[in-house]
Amino acid sequence: MKLFLKIWRQKDASTKGQMVDYTLDGVEGDMSFLEMLDILNEDLINKGEEPVEFDHDCREGICGTCSLQINGEPHGPDRLVTTCQLHMRKFNDGDTIVIEPFRAKAFPVIKDLIVDRSSFDRIQQAGGYISVNTSGNTVDANAIPIEKHAADSAMDSATCIGCGACVAACKNASAMLFTSAKVSQFAQLPQGRVEATDRVMNMVRQMDLEGFGNCTNTGACEVECPKGISLENIARMNREYLAASVKG
Repeated sequence: MKLFLKIWRQKDASTKGQMVDYTLDGVEGDMSFLEMLDILNEDLINKGEEPVEFDHDCREGICGTCSLQINGEPHGPDRLVTTCQLHMRKFNDGDTIVIEPFRAKAFPVIKDLIVDRSSFDRIQQAGGYISVNTSGNTVDANAIPIEKHAADSAMDSATCIGCGACVAACKNASAMLFTSAKVSQFAQLPQGRVEATDRVMNMVRQMDLEGFGNCTNTGACEVECPKGISLENIARMNREYLAASVKG
């Protein structure tokens, strides 16, 4: 396959970026998208040019580090996969592929296709955890009975990998799906109810401080999410937030 690539190149956060055109030949359908970028970079290095910087880690569709905007879609044209699990058979010979970093005020570009998603970490740190007494007198969490539907639903929420596709897909760059998933995974379990009020208030406050937009229910976040995180989480977080606000 011969492909025509338009890739965002940006030296650093303070430098103005631009789209740069590349032509790549010999791409095979069984290659992953990142393998295709590896081949491009080998080409560039052999020519004495600077390779394209992009994030990746496990390459197994688990961590979400590989997040890229491909032809205007977070993680590309496939569904329920991360960029590293997207295969080149989804494209055709002669296609033009536009590759950009995730675009959001709260995700500033570090270099080329790499963005700073530490804003997600700060939202998580604001309340996405359960405080545990480690004095030696703790009760085994497995000893607390949990209704199966609640356990399954909490697990579905917990599968969020924090890749940022929801933000990149949203016209408002909202982080509501991510934040609500991190709230919901605890809100549905008895272990999480103790700190439920502080958790939702603190995490929503931090989300706003990071500069994310608000949710207008277009649903693009759920469609583009590689883990299929449901919009039901946003509705649940709104209920949690309302209840916490009433408590004061």
